[in-house]
Amino acid sequence: MHAEIHGHRGARGLRPENTLPGLAHALEVGVDALEFDVALTADRRLVLTHDLTVSSVTSADVRPAFPGDPRYPYVGRPVRELTLAQLRTLECGVRRPRHAGDRFAPTQIPVPETRMPTLGAALGVVDAYGADDVRVHVELKSDPTRPELSADPREFTELVVAELDRHRMLDRAAILSFDWRILRVARSLVPATRRYALIERVTMDSVWLDGLHLADFGDDVPAAAVEAGGTALSPEHVLVDQEFARRAERAGMPLVAWTVNEPGRAAELLDLGVVAVVTDYPDRMRALWAERGMRVPEPVAPTRRASA
Repeated sequence: MHAEIHGHRGARGLRPENTLPGLAHALEVGVDALEFDVALTADRRLVLTHDLTVSSVTSADVRPAFPGDPRYPYVGRPVRELTLAQLRTLECGVRRPRHAGDRFAPTQIPVPETRMPTLGAALGVVDAYGADDVRVHVELKSDPTRPELSADPREFTELVVAELDRHRMLDRAAILSFDWRILRVARSLVPATRRYALIERVTMDSVWLDGLHLADFGDDVPAAAVEAGGTALSPEHVLVDQEFARRAERAGMPLVAWTVNEPGRAAELLDLGVVAVVTDYPDRMRALWAERGMRVPEPVAPTRRASA
């Protein structure tokens, strides 16, 4: 069978997440797709960040953007209340776990002096590597239960689509979101671009699913994802069992499971028919793929100058 390896937040288990060094390392390890998260700043710039408030785990204050900045320190503040200049002062290359059991701290190699990148810079890295066969999977971070933290879904999606178009990457991109309103907007804007309907147990509610009620679909999540405009369903891997996979097959909905870091679980998911796994450790998945005689994505080395 053919299945893909998607690098989660770049390669979170190996390098700092949602950073240029992290994306570059994932390309050098070899992945079929780079997955990363974006949010919108106060000055309408798209930046790579998983959290809608500046995380104390992945970011640290260094200095204010200008003397006497009343918003400093920035850690803990909503991203949408800060400008790109303010966010670019943060140290994003050293993980600061909240507890000793943080599973990434022992394996993630720090890259000090790393800044929060823009979406344009991330796409520039892909271009600089000449990674024409690697797709870019952009998760639009939006929480419909916290509108004060989230951008307007239409404006947000329009800006992401425009940036992908500017880099001529719409044909090898995917738009991902737990907020299924974004899938609807993306379907209207770029119907030919892939749309991944993300879901986990805590988002199985109509407020997340663009007003859809799973009960109206007999709790058939894949059928609901089709109605929402998804072209693939990306569930948390713990949701995927034989019945879930059977429903996805019936709906004609490819399954992309996240976040899968243990080869044993990845093997189970492959046997259930998932078409890809999203992983913090693409190196581990590559070893499993090789063991099973499956096609392994080629590592990529930089071949072109960055365009932006």
